[in-house]
Amino acid sequence: MSASTLIALEALGDLAKLALAVAGLYVALGAYVRHRQPSWADPLARRRAGILLLLVLAASAIKLGEDVLGGESGPIDRAILLFIHDHVPRSFYGSFAAITFTGSSNVLVPLTVTTALALLFARRRVEALLISLSVLSGALLVLVVKIVVGRARPALWDTEWYWGSSFPSGHSLVVASFATAFALCVGRIMPSASVVSIGVALGWTSLVAMSRLVIGVHWPTDVLVAACLGAAIPIGMSVAVDVYGASRPDLRSTRR
Repeated sequence: MSASTLIALEALGDLAKLALAVAGLYVALGAYVRHRQPSWADPLARRRAGILLLLVLAASAIKLGEDVLGGESGPIDRAILLFIHDHVPRSFYGSFAAITFTGSSNVLVPLTVTTALALLFARRRVEALLISLSVLSGALLVLVVKIVVGRARPALWDTEWYWGSSFPSGHSLVVASFATAFALCVGRIMPSASVVSIGVALGWTSLVAMSRLVIGVHWPTDVLVAACLGAAIPIGMSVAVDVYGASRPDLRSTRR
């Protein structure tokens, strides 16, 4: 059996384990809610898709994080990064550097503040809080995990210096947090624009994550885990707000 076949079989096995873990967690959550918090059952059922996505993102981040901490992702990370370096034309590097800049604090801080203030002005307090807390939580998570893990950045070719260790990608995580939160807010305010907002969020997050690989300052698992965690933060907050608010009739009129 060839090495590529073994890798494919291992990947399929990991996917199967992930699916079983998510299914088990979802069933356990449903059983707990029906037994302990029956008032949450209907709101949770309405947010089934969001909960399943949250579980998938969390489980994926945990699995990839374990591979990073255990040193299992190193060869694959290196191979993917070298492949990208060898196949992306050098003329594209300027564009990817500009994309990376959109994920920096120079862009995200004023963008978050402006968006939150605009939502407050429009009397959308829940949405303003969702945007603000998502970005703040994402930034704090990046800081803590970078300090705890301390993974060395790639040194496969000369690159620009960036603060902190490699895992996770701060640009990718915080962009995912903001973009996902913004898409959720758009869905709450203008449901007809949900598909477009989700597409923009996915596109921006993917481009920023890819840019970090092209310029060679992160390993692939750094950006994958970051994207999963960044998206999970606002999704989790949104589900919690909806479930708690729906289970408390006295709060429904004040959610905004």
